[in-house]
Amino acid sequence: MTTVSSQSGYTARHLSVLEGLEAVRKRPGMYIGTTDSRGLMHCLWEIIDNAVDEALGGFCRHIEVVLHADSSVEVRDDGRGIPVDVEPKTGLTGVEVVFTKLHAGGKFGGGSYAASGGLHGVGASVVNALSARLDVEVDRHGRTHLMTFHRGEPGLFDDSAGRGPESPFQPFVSGSDLAVTGKVGKAVTGTRVRYWADPQIFPSTAAFSYDELATRARQTSFLVPGLEIVLRDERGLAGTPGEHGPHTETFVHTGGVVDFVEHLAPDQPVTDIWRLVGSGDFVETVPVLDERGHMVPREVTRTCDVEVAVRWGTGYETDVRSFVNIIATPKGGTHVAGFEQALLKTLREQVAANARRLKVSTKDTTERLEKDDIMAGLTAVVTVRLAEPQFEGQTKEVLGTGPVRGIVAKVVATELGTMLTSTRNPAKTQAATLLDKLVGEMHARLSARKQKEISRRKTALESSSLPPKLADCRIDDVARSELFIVEGDSALGTAKLARSSDYQALLPIRGKILNVQKASVSDMLKNAECAAILQVVGAGSGRTFDLEAARYGKIILMTDADVDGAHIRTLLLTLFFRYMRPLVADGRVYAAVPPLHRIELLGGRRDDPERYVYTYSEAELATTLKKLDRAGKRYSPDIQRYKGLGEMDAQQLAETTMDPRRRTLRRVTVAAAERAEQVFELLMGSEVGPRKDFIVAGADALDRNRIDA
Repeated sequence: MTTVSSQSGYTARHLSVLEGLEAVRKRPGMYIGTTDSRGLMHCLWEIIDNAVDEALGGFCRHIEVVLHADSSVEVRDDGRGIPVDVEPKTGLTGVEVVFTKLHAGGKFGGGSYAASGGLHGVGASVVNALSARLDVEVDRHGRTHLMTFHRGEPGLFDDSAGRGPESPFQPFVSGSDLAVTGKVGKAVTGTRVRYWADPQIFPSTAAFSYDELATRARQTSFLVPGLEIVLRDERGLAGTPGEHGPHTETFVHTGGVVDFVEHLAPDQPVTDIWRLVGSGDFVETVPVLDERGHMVPREVTRTCDVEVAVRWGTGYETDVRSFVNIIATPKGGTHVAGFEQALLKTLREQVAANARRLKVSTKDTTERLEKDDIMAGLTAVVTVRLAEPQFEGQTKEVLGTGPVRGIVAKVVATELGTMLTSTRNPAKTQAATLLDKLVGEMHARLSARKQKEISRRKTALESSSLPPKLADCRIDDVARSELFIVEGDSALGTAKLARSSDYQALLPIRGKILNVQKASVSDMLKNAECAAILQVVGAGSGRTFDLEAARYGKIILMTDADVDGAHIRTLLLTLFFRYMRPLVADGRVYAAVPPLHRIELLGGRRDDPERYVYTYSEAELATTLKKLDRAGKRYSPDIQRYKGLGEMDAQQLAETTMDPRRRTLRRVTVAAAERAEQVFELLMGSEVGPRKDFIVAGADALDRNRIDA
């Protein structure tokens, strides 16, 4: 509960101010979702979005967010400034109305904003209610105005000993005082809000995330072209960019959603970035106050502006970002539903119109594009702007305004249809390439479905449809089974003798498989080695990959310990990362570690298993030889350097590389999928220039002894 001075008493004024805000303090989750770091960040978004709404209206070009060292956060903008005159219904200044009254503000019921991120008019007042202290400064009419609040209640802080939430506080009793603290130029306007989150509401572990803030700032700068957003971190927290001193970062973009899609796109393009723009009107019945203060229904015509940017790439990952008045809707809503509906309908029509060239049967109902096919490789940003959108809850994660779906669908269908039927290059060429890609995705999905149906492990009474070169294991326990992908037939012969056939399966590949980072889906499926690996794993590929259907608990890449072996392993990892990524993410893909050297100890019996010592790197070899010298053990000076798996006999291969009791495996993981995608594209993609630069830059650090030349 809010504490007030015993001298002033608990007057009716306190009751009127705190009546609504006390409900916020008792049930904060209703307004900000949670009281952990996510809720703390949501409060910050509410204040930032108020400034961004000024930018949407064309009144603000600069926003600055400062994370202060005293745990407070400040948002500054050069917008029009919160009104400082008295609001006639309440008798309070505009500043006090905005920060103490729920459902009050320029966005509620029309007013100053045609489209804004705010919906209920509760953002600023909720943040105020959940703050131990909030200071708001407004530049208007040539003067700077100041009002301070303690847990939602207006009053005065005594900052003679320092500015902070612990300063002595005296609430207003009979009337509010919007203090004038300075003068500014008549043309200077803006708002500055600084607040300290209340430790009674938020736990000590809750903290502002700079990375999340930077991501949101970058996103907003794309959605409001020309808006400059400056972040400054003065906290000096370990693990943040400002760890060693104040850190400032500026975000500003002029290309809008087109630049946003270019920033998000992870793969090589199939199409350019297409911008689809349009608008539509709809009629909505809303309750409004009449002149007598009664709520009456009234029909209002709304305009919904739609701006979409789409781009298809060679990959199959999908990234669709959606926004309503620049507020992210991560769980979609009616605008995303309309977008997807129009995409599917329009692209199906185009495939039907080009059925002969694409070799698609219009009579076979199975040969029809599905949502997964058109979403493969799609990067898109869907934005709509409208007055008073209907969201599900104050956290605004889902748009619920029904008519928006039809408006978005119509705009996307019209504009995308124009792009796909254009007779001008390069749009014509790109449209044809896109349809080829989508049909390829459809065939890959149908092929994967067939593979799943036929590639389950067969019993002894059933015929096997698996590749004849597969030396399968006997057990049906997926968790215990292991698939070794072996380089070459010579290594396969030795591995067959070295393996435990009960749970270890072998699949040989011939030489270097297709580089799937450059190839299309259809080319990958036509490649015999890639198709065999997909068939043996038995879980499909790409978007249709089903981890539960995988036939083996471990996939182990066993290649020679030379440059060619490393290249083959890289090509295999590219295949798994691009088309069977859930296997990698689940930690089921491993690289075998065969030995590089064999040291033969002299003396003793020839059949002694301890006669040979294996090492796996040059450093380990040097260390091992020193240990043997110190121990006085004699060894043959002719130390064998293995170039391939075929140089080992079955016993040596088993005890060094295949026997779980003695072998070493490297688990392949994806700690940062986005960074991994960039590395694969750099090293294995189509663009030669960046790869050449990478090789030249790292040439001096290369250990030439590792090259077999």
